[in-house]
Amino acid sequence: MAILTAQEPARRPRLQDVAAEAGVSTATVSLVLRGAAGPSGATRERVLDTAGRLGYRPDRAASLLARRRSRLIGVLMDVRSTFHAQLVEDVHEAAEEHGYDLVLSTVTRTRDEGRATETLLDSRCEALILLGPEAPASRLSALDRQLPVVAVGRAVPSAGVDVVRVADEEGVAQAVDHLLGLGHRRIAHVDGGPGVIAAGRRRGYQRAMRRHRLGSHVQVVAGDHGEASGARAARTLFASDTPPTAIITYNDASAVGLLDVLLRTGVDVPGRVSVVGYDDSPLSRLAHVDLTTVSQESREQMRHAVVAVVERLDGGRTEHREVVVPPRLVVRGTTGPPPGPD
Repeated sequence: MAILTAQEPARRPRLQDVAAEAGVSTATVSLVLRGAAGPSGATRERVLDTAGRLGYRPDRAASLLARRRSRLIGVLMDVRSTFHAQLVEDVHEAAEEHGYDLVLSTVTRTRDEGRATETLLDSRCEALILLGPEAPASRLSALDRQLPVVAVGRAVPSAGVDVVRVADEEGVAQAVDHLLGLGHRRIAHVDGGPGVIAAGRRRGYQRAMRRHRLGSHVQVVAGDHGEASGARAARTLFASDTPPTAIITYNDASAVGLLDVLLRTGVDVPGRVSVVGYDDSPLSRLAHVDLTTVSQESREQMRHAVVAVVERLDGGRTEHREVVVPPRLVVRGTTGPPPGPD
């Protein structure tokens, strides 16, 4: 009986193979591939032609290891967040422009922020970009003593790390002003839970309402980051005899959950109630959602985050800084005038 064996994979061409085939030293091949001065034009052409014919690709990891650099930025994200997915796409684009690559580590239902961060530390990352971290400032400052850390999306009062964030209070105030301009007064807010970012948005809503002398209409409904919290909030708010005519949610995911319940129960949006989200995530732009929301200008935030890393790693900057990006209200189809006298 014949015995079948797996075919041995072809060996990856090495620097020595290119040198032997081109008839030069390995040092010459290295100089040519790095674009360094020394070899003649004819030698360069011969080496490059040989490398291409053999299919030689430099071992980037080994090269970086020899220079004691990984050029890897660790990114912490919540895998359940569509907005974090957008941020990762934007940070990848910005990192590549500066010659860096990313290592992603995710927060999930069963994997907390601490474990996800430890994975990045174990992966030889040179710096960390943490998307919406909930760790206390002391923990973030301790991390920054190990390697540069950029906290994205939240203020860190101790200033122990670099911070890039949007002006959340201003963003929610823009949403309140927009709804008031349409004629709404009974405006509720679906909260995002106990985190620092949620607290800032809640504070922005309360201050904006009081600024317009609508403190008696302030209504905060408990929620969290997900669609289910928006769905629960919809049921709570419309069980009342006087439901709000407009609702501002902590994020777009919560808004989508709220809209789903309203659609299923026959509550017209925006005819009976207007809804505003927060993030301008890909969800909000879907044609059947068409959500009015507050943009966090994700591409600009990620550009600043990567620049902060590069300044620390390559530029030698030692002081910490905070960049606050102005938010932008994006008006779509879920907001309109209230249904009648309010």
